[in-house]
Amino acid sequence: MKNDKLIKFELFSTIFAMVLGTLLHFLFEWSGNNYIVAAFSAINESTWEHLKLVFFPMFITTIIGYYIFNNEYSNYFCSKCIGIVSAILFIVIFFYTYTGIIGTNYAVLDIGSFFIAVLLGELISYKRIINKTQCNKRIWGLIIGLLFISFICFTYNPPKINLFKDPVNMYYGIKNK
Repeated sequence: MKNDKLIKFELFSTIFAMVLGTLLHFLFEWSGNNYIVAAFSAINESTWEHLKLVFFPMFITTIIGYYIFNNEYSNYFCSKCIGIVSAILFIVIFFYTYTGIIGTNYAVLDIGSFFIAVLLGELISYKRIINKTQCNKRIWGLIIGLLFISFICFTYNPPKINLFKDPVNMYYGIKNK
């Protein structure tokens, strides 16, 4: 079947994103709070930092897959970008909706939403790829590029809004020690 290779890669991408995303949650601490590692791993418990756990693993598999599938699927890159943004939006919407209703967060729901977000993002991108739904590569490349830069810049200089605030330690960005 024509899509077998794509299906296998999408399964790999999903598992890879889930495993690497989980590891990135702890990598900054494991690295001894290395400032370079901070750029792509969670440095605190803020919602923004947890979005890196979805973004960077999915971005890595998007780049790898682009070199494998772009000639076969002209919509591959932008479909994967739409999947990444969908996963990020799911986490933000789910988190702020359920915590707004319940009044607190629960680790099991936060962890579960991460796994659901990855599955959802990969499924959306896969469906768009096989349906040959076209989109503008330049616009989606710009969006992903801006997210990439934002994740790095806001790690070190986050805006002082709740999305960037560590609810455990009540600070923004990397804690000065």
